[in-house]
Amino acid sequence: MKYEMKLQPEYYNFMLNGTKRIEIRLNDEKRKKIKIGDTIRFLKEPELNDFFEAKVIGLLRYNNFIDMFKDFDISILADSSMTKSELLNVLEQFYSKEKQCKYGVLGIRIELI
Repeated sequence: MKYEMKLQPEYYNFMLNGTKRIEIRLNDEKRKKIKIGDTIRFLKEPELNDFFEAKVIGLLRYNNFIDMFKDFDISILADSSMTKSELLNVLEQFYSKEKQCKYGVLGIRIELI
């Protein structure tokens, strides 16, 4: 399967630079369909003109972002220029603690194509 996901410019660049190797999303109904071997086209916000594709090489399921952050260094979740607290604040702007509790969260290990 092929999927599309939008990324803010900072995180788009982290992926292209090779530091961010795990895309973090809510494990909602749409994300539950993703399988290892699938392809994701990442589109750079806001214009959505720039993109790259990546192959899904792993899926990591957690109850919430805090649990995920215990297992991984910030250098592969985003970039070492950020702290885990900063990344958590950004993620929680999109995905409330209530939504995390309801759906869980998903770490999508990717490899650029």
